[in-house]
Amino acid sequence: MKKTILTWSLMAWTCAMQAQINTFLTSPNKRIKVEINADKNLSFTIVDDGRTLLKGTPSLLINNTKASQYNSATTKSAQEHFDTFNYKLASFDDAYNQVVVKNKNGVNIEFRAYNSGVAYRFVTSSTKGVWTVKDEVATFTFADDFTAYLPYSTNEKNPKAMAFQATYDIAPLSQSKNLDAFLPATIDCGTAKVTLLETDVEAYPGMFIKGTGCTLKASFAKYPKSYDIYPWRVQKYVKDTEDFIAKGKGNRTFPWRVLAITHDDKEMPTNTLAYQLAAPSRLKSDTSWIKPGKVAWDWWNDWGISEVDFKAGINQDTYRHYIDFASKHGLEYIILDEGWYEPKSGDMLTVIPDINLPELIRYGKQKNVGIILWTVFNVLDKQLNEACEKYAAMGIKGFKVDFLDRYDQEATEMIYRIAEKCAQHHMVLDYHGIFAPQGITRTYPNVINFEAVFGMEEVKWTERTKIHKDGKSADEPSKDMPQYDVTFPYIRGMAGPVDFTPGGMRNASKADFQPIYNNPMTMGTRCHQLAHYIVHESPLTMLADNPTIYEKESECTAFIASLPNTYDEMKVLAGKMGEYIIVARRQGSNWYVAGETNWDSRDVEINASFLPAGTYEMTAFTDGINADKNATDYKVWKERFSLPYSINQTVTVHMASGGGFAAKLIYK
Repeated sequence: MKKTILTWSLMAWTCAMQAQINTFLTSPNKRIKVEINADKNLSFTIVDDGRTLLKGTPSLLINNTKASQYNSATTKSAQEHFDTFNYKLASFDDAYNQVVVKNKNGVNIEFRAYNSGVAYRFVTSSTKGVWTVKDEVATFTFADDFTAYLPYSTNEKNPKAMAFQATYDIAPLSQSKNLDAFLPATIDCGTAKVTLLETDVEAYPGMFIKGTGCTLKASFAKYPKSYDIYPWRVQKYVKDTEDFIAKGKGNRTFPWRVLAITHDDKEMPTNTLAYQLAAPSRLKSDTSWIKPGKVAWDWWNDWGISEVDFKAGINQDTYRHYIDFASKHGLEYIILDEGWYEPKSGDMLTVIPDINLPELIRYGKQKNVGIILWTVFNVLDKQLNEACEKYAAMGIKGFKVDFLDRYDQEATEMIYRIAEKCAQHHMVLDYHGIFAPQGITRTYPNVINFEAVFGMEEVKWTERTKIHKDGKSADEPSKDMPQYDVTFPYIRGMAGPVDFTPGGMRNASKADFQPIYNNPMTMGTRCHQLAHYIVHESPLTMLADNPTIYEKESECTAFIASLPNTYDEMKVLAGKMGEYIIVARRQGSNWYVAGETNWDSRDVEINASFLPAGTYEMTAFTDGINADKNATDYKVWKERFSLPYSINQTVTVHMASGGGFAAKLIYK
């Protein structure tokens, strides 16, 4: 829910006869200034604390007519209050100043300046009938050769078709690859960081960027013309495209282009622009059926249970075992991942003979464990009405939907269509194999998690390689997961929740790590894994390892199971992107604190002044004294204390190489 109080900061004016528009916009705290210039073309310059960061040139080519001849501008200011649902903050307030620059062709552009960044979008006011967008131009030319954090496409042949899972390439803008990168992406401008995001991307393609010199230029997937199928999963892909990027009818608002501006890395994970600029929730009735939760998950551990008297696999006995495990530890869900229907059939209405789904649902209900079913996006979309009616009636709680691997207009229409239909049947969604959240988690809050992250599954096939650095050669993992783990919460975390799939119990140092598919290990320490459950915003989060090993590691399992799934408040207590992060989250009067580091061990000081006065019972997991060699080594601390301390409120915590810590502080 959002309440908006509008205050006209300047009298609206119309300059229909004026040849050129020159106006400016400032953030409420006056720190950010946007200078807007429009004649035949439009450009804007963002100045931060008196220092120019970048110049942007946006335009929209609609019905083969370029938006030009801007002839008037109106301004307003607004204060907003947001009450959220399953978000990193239960509520928050914000304010902005706005300028709408109007075009004689009715293709207007709306700018907003917040204390945390700048956003703009196109809005049509006199478009009638059917229209096409030939192209949208968005160039961002930075004031210097700043360092960019770009997640490049993993498909060089067809860059706009991939799973949106890549680590960040960190290099000066001038050294950008000639390859599309996807959003979010961050540019370190020295005194500030600019993160490019988008939100409210509905019935429109998503933005990609490519660097040339100090300029990042946007491009968009063309509108699909024809499709073909990958037989293994009956996954649909675009075979041929039209010569335009979007089409529609009548007036509409277009997606927001967001330039989040942060002056301290700690501000990045708590930035709310992607959420607040999204369309409000369309679920007007009771939403108590939308349940976040933890999931006993099968795929990452390869159905790897042992020490049982049945053959583990995609079968009835195995899933009853997962339900038993989930029930014992108070986990809300299990997922039946790929294989519960025959993937090659493309028919998710027919369950394989080895699974009696109605009986499993009955058993799960008896044990208070819900079931979520995996499927492929276009398979669900093709059978959407039948699948929702059948499985909702049976008692299935939702779908994990995978392998979209595109970002064209028909793809975004699909994810909204699926979200709406599932909401009608009170079914939740975990969107996997997809681009980053772009506002839909606010608009349809039954979409409770999103992938678009280089997640834990990637370690199963991350090979070791020779690394040459500073004249030395070393055998190391080819992907640096601990560094990525303390980078993406700052960048990807701005966009929304993340399905990282944590919880591996076979933990390895940099020297010991090996890619193993069936019994995978993780890079970094046990406490690094525990920290994920607090550091990440993840309302639906996996326990990725198998029940057998979790039972053997009962102390860690009990801690994970005891953590909330959603929180009321989030603070980043300390951190530096790419090096380490320390996050505190509150639910009610209880606080949960966790930290992670890259491969560098470090001592961090935590000031307890963020805690309200009172008595707390703390359980803390920290890296053991030998965790640098044996990454499974940890120590548990239990303590009862009262605040404020009489002498010192600062605590020092050691994190081993690839390490971390996690603590819960229960208010008494």
